[in-house]
Amino acid sequence: MAAQKINEALEHIAKAEKYLKTGFLKWKPDYDSAATEYGKAAVAFKNAKQFDQAREACLREAEAHENNKALFHAAKAYEQAGMMLKEMQRLPEAVQLIEKASMMYLENGTPDTAAIALERAGKLIENVSPEKAVQLYQQAASVFENEERLRQALEMLGKASRLLVRGRRLDEAALSLQKEKSIYKEIENYPTCYKKTIAQVLVHLHRNDYVAAERCVRESYSIPGFNGSEDCAALEQLLEGYDQQDQDQVSEVCNSPLFKYMDNDYAKLGLTLVVPGGGIKKKSPNAAQDKARGPAAMGSHADEEEDEYSGGLC
Repeated sequence: MAAQKINEALEHIAKAEKYLKTGFLKWKPDYDSAATEYGKAAVAFKNAKQFDQAREACLREAEAHENNKALFHAAKAYEQAGMMLKEMQRLPEAVQLIEKASMMYLENGTPDTAAIALERAGKLIENVSPEKAVQLYQQAASVFENEERLRQALEMLGKASRLLVRGRRLDEAALSLQKEKSIYKEIENYPTCYKKTIAQVLVHLHRNDYVAAERCVRESYSIPGFNGSEDCAALEQLLEGYDQQDQDQVSEVCNSPLFKYMDNDYAKLGLTLVVPGGGIKKKSPNAAQDKARGPAAMGSHADEEEDEYSGGLC
């Protein structure tokens, strides 16, 4: 079966090359027909699992379309060549070709297709190079935003923000979240603005920037419905506990359903948040009794406290 497909592909390659030849009676290559044959060859090679040859056929198809000024079809062929590289696990090279395709889509006046291609490239490279994926998602978001497709832009920005948090690139994450929040406010999706404010505050506190976290909450009072919401109350309680170095209060807020059921990357920020200086613990109601019972009793109670927190504060 594979041998048959390979022979079929080679026949299409031979036909394509014949279409490109010129002579006394044929002054101009037939790029359109050649591109069609290269495309058929690519499919046959792919079916035979000959991905490198399929990639080469796609590149030749793209070149023929370019010579024929058919940019959209050339971009499609470059994208297909990228997908062949994906099959070969050559992901950085695959992304390069898909990026090239996206530029051609933009040049051709089809920005939506360009943004979708960038998103596809981001998904391909996310586990190999999160930094590159962030860049691709941000580019896709920019294209969608220029086309006033704000919901799609927000989806891309959300992916970028989560990757930035996951990679502990917190300064960039703070900016990305602010961009998301501004667009959600623009489309009047206020409840999601509240959630983005929580994520922002957690990022700022992990950056050890209490002032920025407090300012973030203060500025959010201008968002309709925020003041008086459970999100606002929880954030005020969180900031109070953090400012007073009360780890118990901070942990209580961060373990609440409001925080625990956020996107996983933000929930983890809450569960790993530690107040400056390691925090203070609330006095045990048995402290006075322990003192009266002597050092041995106090030592026993201290052991109990240590056991209680041995699994982590959160």
